[in-house]
Amino acid sequence: MSLDLDRIASQVEKMTDHIDAGNEERQKHLARAMSVLCDNSLNIDDLKNKIVSGKISWMPAEPVENLSNRYRPEQPPENFAVVATDGSQIDVDRHHSTRYYLINIGSVHLEYGDSADARLESAPQLYFDKTDLVMTSPDGSNREVAIEGTLLGIKRDIEEFKHLAQMAASLKEEIPALLLADGTLIRWNLMSKDIPEFIVSEFLGKGFLKCLDDIKEISEGKNIALASYISFPRSSDVVGSIRISICPYNPVNCDKCRRDNPNGNYACGAVDGVQDKDLFLTLLDSGERSGIFISRSSIQERYGIHRIYFYYVKIEDEIARIEIPEWIARNDTLLNMSHTLILDQCRRGQGYPVALSEAHEQAVVTAADRENLQKLVEASLSEKNMEINTSAKSFSKRTRWI
Repeated sequence: MSLDLDRIASQVEKMTDHIDAGNEERQKHLARAMSVLCDNSLNIDDLKNKIVSGKISWMPAEPVENLSNRYRPEQPPENFAVVATDGSQIDVDRHHSTRYYLINIGSVHLEYGDSADARLESAPQLYFDKTDLVMTSPDGSNREVAIEGTLLGIKRDIEEFKHLAQMAASLKEEIPALLLADGTLIRWNLMSKDIPEFIVSEFLGKGFLKCLDDIKEISEGKNIALASYISFPRSSDVVGSIRISICPYNPVNCDKCRRDNPNGNYACGAVDGVQDKDLFLTLLDSGERSGIFISRSSIQERYGIHRIYFYYVKIEDEIARIEIPEWIARNDTLLNMSHTLILDQCRRGQGYPVALSEAHEQAVVTAADRENLQKLVEASLSEKNMEINTSAKSFSKRTRWI
């Protein structure tokens, strides 16, 4: 049965009225935030100290330079390459007795200039061994954790970067190249208290960070930049820094502020509702990037030389967040190249990096693909005279009763 839009239409109208009513206040908050962002008298070192020493209930960005710094892109080189990966998955079906999952990695190698070329591939991999399906604690407790849902998504991310590292190794030394990933480089999902330490160690240290180690080692002999692209970001890290800047407490103490102001009239409320993209849509001209910032996520303590920095770039009427490891951020040549080639990719891709778009197309797994894989598994089981068991719920979903 389709959604009854007639019944929800009045609720939609109430929602749009609510949004419209808050626009004037949000514009005032944006103006206040912009006044701080563009305040050249703001001492960045003092702000850093205030961030580090404060007892804060949100996560601010750590500025590396003046908050309002902005940079024009350079001209792309005559010859360059862009490599991108993306992934999709078919999760374990808990209603089926045969347990497996699939990860499909799409990869794209685009070469521009004298030897223009394009290579598009997909690499599907089926996982069915017990060592793939569960991870066992090495402490002898025999605790097992199933690789499905969120953990499967993390494993897919790692596989994307393994492919990215393999492709980086095959790049020509004589031309600059950009390795491009979709989404964040900060593994927020590993911060859950529900994920045991042995999983974090395996997926982060031996998985994702090992891939970054490999890419960094490869890049030292080649002119390679690594970046991830986040479209239409909803982060407020830089706004968080502005909150600290206007906080009257030094050191910042959110608990004390709440006790002193039980009516909720907090000084930092002057920028409520503002996101980073609102700031940089106002500050930047098309094609420009912001200065760089450091994420202060607690998981960054494990990243070492791969600690994640970020900047914002304006792509026509949209803001994208670009995340880069520290060894890119600290190399002006690679930092500028990431900006230049990402912007070039967006211009070729009508506002979104064409390499990522093509990698997604190679990776995508449709509903029909899922169904066909299930049929293939069932056919293979049937040929070997093996029993096929599914739950009553699964059977019900595939059967029309009325």
